[in-house]
Amino acid sequence: MTNVVENYDAVVVGAGHAGCEAALALSRLGFKTIVFTVSVDSIALMPCNPNIGGSSKGHIVREIDALGGEMGKCIDKTFIQSKMLNCSKGPAVHSLRAQADKQWYTREMRRTLENQENLTIRQAEVAELITEEIGARETRPYDDVGANEKGVGANACGALKKIIGVKTVSGATYFAKTVVLATGVYLNARCLYGDVIEHTGPNGLKAANHLTESLLKEGITIKRFKTGTPARIDKRSLDFSKMEEQKGDVPIVPFSFSTDPDSIQKEQVSCWLTYTNETTHDIIRKNIARSPLFSGVIEGTGPRYCPSIEDKVMKFPDKDRHQIFVEPEGLYTNEMYLSGMSSSLPEDVQHQIYRTMPGFENAVIVRNAYAIEYDLIDSTELKPSLEFKNIAGLFGAGQINGSSGYEEAACQGFMAGVNAARLMQGKEPIILKRSDGYIGVLIDDLVTKDTTEPYRMMTSRAEYRLLLRQDNADLRLTEIGYEIGLISKERLDYVNSKKEMIQKEVERLKNTHVGANEKINSFLKSLGTTELLSGVTLADLCKRPELSYEIIAEIDEERPRLPREVSEQVGIEIKYEGYIAREMQQVESFKKMEGKKIPADLDYDKVINLRIEARQKLKKFRPENIGMASRISGVSPADISVLLVYLKK
Repeated sequence: MTNVVENYDAVVVGAGHAGCEAALALSRLGFKTIVFTVSVDSIALMPCNPNIGGSSKGHIVREIDALGGEMGKCIDKTFIQSKMLNCSKGPAVHSLRAQADKQWYTREMRRTLENQENLTIRQAEVAELITEEIGARETRPYDDVGANEKGVGANACGALKKIIGVKTVSGATYFAKTVVLATGVYLNARCLYGDVIEHTGPNGLKAANHLTESLLKEGITIKRFKTGTPARIDKRSLDFSKMEEQKGDVPIVPFSFSTDPDSIQKEQVSCWLTYTNETTHDIIRKNIARSPLFSGVIEGTGPRYCPSIEDKVMKFPDKDRHQIFVEPEGLYTNEMYLSGMSSSLPEDVQHQIYRTMPGFENAVIVRNAYAIEYDLIDSTELKPSLEFKNIAGLFGAGQINGSSGYEEAACQGFMAGVNAARLMQGKEPIILKRSDGYIGVLIDDLVTKDTTEPYRMMTSRAEYRLLLRQDNADLRLTEIGYEIGLISKERLDYVNSKKEMIQKEVERLKNTHVGANEKINSFLKSLGTTELLSGVTLADLCKRPELSYEIIAEIDEERPRLPREVSEQVGIEIKYEGYIAREMQQVESFKKMEGKKIPADLDYDKVINLRIEARQKLKKFRPENIGMASRISGVSPADISVLLVYLKK
C-alpha cells in the first residue's frame, strides 16, 4: 500500500490560537510550513469566551503585536465592543479587552493563513511523531537544522533524540526539520455534563485520540486537566430591562500598534450584567452530587482562577450572589455567552438555575454548558525556548503546555514558531526575560514551576509590572521583533523616533520652571492643589496627585504638539519616575542572576552541601542560569549560595 510522503521545513500540529501564530511566524520567516487541524472550519476557533484581551491578557496581545504576531491585528478587524479595564487604578494594570464576533474572527484569521506564502493548511489528525536517536547527553552536529558556525545545533545540546516528522491516522508521512505541537484541548478530549459523556473536542469537534500514545512512547510525561464553558442562551428569550447595560469605550483604542485609531471608531454592541441569587445557589447545592466535578467522574484538575458556578457556590458559601456578564457572540447570531457561569451540571439543572437570574426567567438554552478534559505535557520538560529538552526540534505551545486562555496560547505559539525558525537558521533562540515582558513571565513560570492546574496569566505574577505596561509594549519589544525578522525597518524607525520624542519632552518638562505668580497659583487653587511659594519645574507639578501632564497644558505655553501615544508615555514617565527608577534597579540585579550561566552538563551530584531536594529539582529542571534555578520550588537561597560557590571554583 502506497502512502503520501511530503517534505517540509516545519510542521505545526493544531490551528488554534497557538498554531496560527506558530505557522505564520515560520512561514513569514521563509520556511515551508504545513499546519494540521482536525477541521479547517475550526481555525482560530473561540470555543469559550468571545473576547480577546482582559486583565494581563491585554498586555500579552500588545506584546505579540510588538514582536510581529497577528492576534492584535485580527481582533482590531473583528471586534464588536472594546473596553479598557482597571482605569480607576494605575497604568500598570490597565488592560484592553475586546468582544469579538467569533465567526468573523475565525474567518479573518483563516483568510490570513490561506493567503500566507510558504504555508499549507491540511485537515488531518496527526497520530505519531517520527524521531531519530542522536546519542545520550551528547552535543553533535544536527544535520542541516540549526547548524551554527561550529556545526552544532544551537538547541540540540543535551537532547536524546531529534524530530524528523509526523504521521497522520491515514498513514501519510510528513518529514520536517522542526515540529510545533499546539494541540489545545483536543488530546483524548471528552466533554461532560451530568451523566452525559461525549468523547469529542469543544463544540462537538472531533477529538485527537492517537497522538498521546506516541508522546508516551517518546518518554514525554502526560497529565490531564479540565476546563469548562457556560451555556449559550437565545437572546430573544432574555429581558435586558432587568439587567445592567455595559457599553464600550469612546474613543476606541486599538490592540495593534500598526492600526490607525481613526479607522476603527464605530458603533459598538452592548454587554449586560446580571447576578445569581440564593435561589440559584440552593438549586446548585441540592444537585451538587450530580455534577461530575464533585462525583469524581472528572479526573482532570480545573482552573483555580476561572471556576465553575458550582465551584463558586460550594467554596464561597458566604457570598449571596455572583456577577454574570451576558455577552453577544457576534453580530449575526442570537447566541449570548454567560461569562462567569461555566458548569458541568446536568441539563435539567442548567435549565433551572439559569431561569432564577434577573432577565432570565424565560431563558432558552441553545447549547448546554459542559466541562472538557484533555491530555497535556509536563511543561518542565521544555527549555525556555519551548523546545523539548530530550527531543531536539520538537516544540510545545499553548494549552498542551498547561496554560489556559487564547492569549497565553497565542504568545507561546508565536515564540515556539520563532524559535523553531531560529533553530533552522542556526541562531540562538529568542528568550524573553521576566523583565522583558509578560510573555517572559508566563514561559518562565511554565518551564520552572510544576503546573498543577491550568495556568492563567495575571498582573500579580509580574514582578516588574510598572515597567511591563501594555502601553509601552512597542517601546520594549519592537527591536526584538525586528531582530527576529517580523517587524519592518519602517516600523522600527518610527518606534525609535517615538522614544526620542518622549525623552526630549521629559527633559523639557524637567528644565522648564514656573514661578509663584498670580496666574499659576490661581490655576492651582482651582484644581484643589497647594499654591506655590517659590518656583518649581513643570515635571514637579506633574507629579502631584491632583495634576497630570494633560491638566497642566493650560500653563505650559511652550508645549509642542505631540502624538497622543507620545503624550501618554510622557505623563507616565514623569508621574511614576521614582517607582520606575526603583524597578529598574531591581531589574539590573535580576539581570546579574540571569547572566550567571549554568553548564548544561553540570553534575549536581558533585556539588557538595546541596540539599537532597534541591539536587533532585535541579537535575529534573536543568536550569540554564542562576536566576532560573532560584525560581524553582524546593531550591532555597542557601542552595543558590552553594551553587554559586561551586560554579566560581
